[in-house]
Amino acid sequence: MKKSDIIIGILFVVAFSTQLLSQQYIIKFATVAPEGSTWMNVMKEFNNAVRKESGGQLGFRIYPGMVQGDEKDVLRKIKLGQLHRAGITGVGMTSIAPKVRILDSPFLFRNHDEVDLIYKTFNDEFNEAIEEGGYINLGWAEVGLVYVFTNTQVKTPEDMKKVKMWMWEGDPIAEAAFKAMNINPIPLTINDVLTSLQTGLINGVYSSPLASIALQWFSRVKYMLNVSLANSMGAVVISKKKFNELPPDLQEILKRNGKKYMEKLTLLSRRDNEKSIETLRKNGITITEPPSKKVTAEYEEIGKKARRLLVGKLYSEDLLNRVEKVVYDFRSNNNKTSR
Repeated sequence: MKKSDIIIGILFVVAFSTQLLSQQYIIKFATVAPEGSTWMNVMKEFNNAVRKESGGQLGFRIYPGMVQGDEKDVLRKIKLGQLHRAGITGVGMTSIAPKVRILDSPFLFRNHDEVDLIYKTFNDEFNEAIEEGGYINLGWAEVGLVYVFTNTQVKTPEDMKKVKMWMWEGDPIAEAAFKAMNINPIPLTINDVLTSLQTGLINGVYSSPLASIALQWFSRVKYMLNVSLANSMGAVVISKKKFNELPPDLQEILKRNGKKYMEKLTLLSRRDNEKSIETLRKNGITITEPPSKKVTAEYEEIGKKARRLLVGKLYSEDLLNRVEKVVYDFRSNNNKTSR
């Protein structure tokens, strides 16, 4: 064998060994977000940044578009060790840290400033609850303000009673909101919504404007009520067990980049949601408004009732009182300064 052949062989072995080392820590990550969405684009940026900073030691294997099932399926697979990390909404959060669902409170938030204030004020308390549930929060990544989409025009709570409304199966927040409106929704998994709209099993759904387009639900409805049902929270969480297997330097890289890219994702999602409302209009969706301030106040009273129905089920009365006080004080101070 020639000396050059021996050198090439040694280099090949070294390169192969380096590749194996670079794959030392692979985090299997699943999300309901479809390929090509803003969610997935930012997740790929997150993955690239982590791989680069870790010298290839740490990286993600990403499963988009519900290929691993809905959030309940994904969290079950994480418990079994088949997956390690998930992008979840409040529905998934219910089984991890129920108190955090207060972020999805019906008719609580009017704008993003109020949402951001609650995240900032209660961040440590919420993250502690998530850790107690067996996960580490890598960053908040909200879905956005949620609206009701229907095939018949809805302006008042009374109008809503005529709708065959969908409810995400097993979601106590939606259940409480519709109960407060005396509505009996039809519980379905998220996978079944589009087909159920097509067959007429349901003719009303709720989602962010961006999600309604990404999931193609908008193609089966005609109206959007311009009253925010809630702000749908989201987070990217990793199994605490898997996180603790990582060396401290890789944990730091993961958490720091998680915070950075989830903040970026939230800003992009808000921008995309605003653009999506215009897209919905161009595609024939009529945006309806409450006919009066009195009706708007009715929705807010429904929200108060729904939030109280969840005390003792998801969160304590003390936490609800503290969250509402922060929001109402902020709103009151802003009203004073704007006069």
